[in-house]
Amino acid sequence: MRKSLGMVALLGAALLGAWLGPAQADAVKFRIGWAAVPGSRAGFMLAKPELLTHLNQSYTIEPMHFSNTPAELQALASGQLDIAQLGYSTFGAAVENAHMTDIRLFANELEDGVPGYATTHFRVLKESPIKTIDDLKGKVVATNGIGSGLDIAMRYVLKQHHMEERRDYTDVEINFPNMRPALAEHKVDLVSAILPFMYEPEMLKIGRVLFEQGAEIGPSELLMWSARAPYIAAHRAALVDLMEDNLRMLRWYSDPANHQEAIAIVAKLTKQPPESLDWVFTKRDDFRGPGQPSFRTVLPAGRQQERRYRTWSCAGAADRAASWRQRGLCGGGRTQHVPCFVAGVNSRAGETYAAP
Repeated sequence: MRKSLGMVALLGAALLGAWLGPAQADAVKFRIGWAAVPGSRAGFMLAKPELLTHLNQSYTIEPMHFSNTPAELQALASGQLDIAQLGYSTFGAAVENAHMTDIRLFANELEDGVPGYATTHFRVLKESPIKTIDDLKGKVVATNGIGSGLDIAMRYVLKQHHMEERRDYTDVEINFPNMRPALAEHKVDLVSAILPFMYEPEMLKIGRVLFEQGAEIGPSELLMWSARAPYIAAHRAALVDLMEDNLRMLRWYSDPANHQEAIAIVAKLTKQPPESLDWVFTKRDDFRGPGQPSFRTVLPAGRQQERRYRTWSCAGAADRAASWRQRGLCGGGRTQHVPCFVAGVNSRAGETYAAP
């Protein structure tokens, strides 16, 4: 009898292994880029795996950290990354400079400068003699990467004040965690501060806001999930599962009932005290719109990027938004009608998430 029970147990284990094995073996591994928590959801997706019902079934995740979106674009172009979070600037660089006409946007990550939500701060030292944007002439300014959304925004603002890089100021690259020390040590005169760094107690102690990105250029798609068309076609079903889980996850993090646990997760990942993170997943955080990117903010309407990093002529972009949504197209300038949004990838979960 005991031997029979043992055989049944072994047979059951073998059948279970045969049932689970293919699901695990066939799961698509998504290598997803991220830059900072909580702005990049790939950086915290695995913190609560129970929210991802399709994880280890149809897909697995390998979060890959990058200091800026241009670095993610390079990794995507070389095949070292499957899903890149690109900004309005790097998406344009992909099409215009790298000729990646098969690149597609399929999900919103976050928008900067949406009224009522957070926006990037450009800070100087409290005791700095720099009082206006014009005072930056001859100074050293820092962003997280040449050609990133923050870098292009800063260049646009300074250009509006008749300043050009090299001629009138020096632009240097510094990783976000090193911005505050560089400012404190007088290595640079101005830094770009995103969440969570702009709310750090030490940053608030030593710095003051010279200008805000949202106030200067309006709302912009700071980060969008992007992949290449052949990759999406090959793994569309798994991507739909991934996006369904993402919407469920964002709904959980944005629920006030889960706020304290969400703070604890972000505190653990960022190594910041929980009491300094009461803003996460509230209106003091960045805006996370559900579903597809907002095409009117892929390029802020009426803004022209520097030709070196230009995406396309954006005059009248807001008026074209409706046709973009209908046709899944974006374009203008030399590259007309570049298909960029893949409809349906993030639609299964419907209205399971709404921004706080």
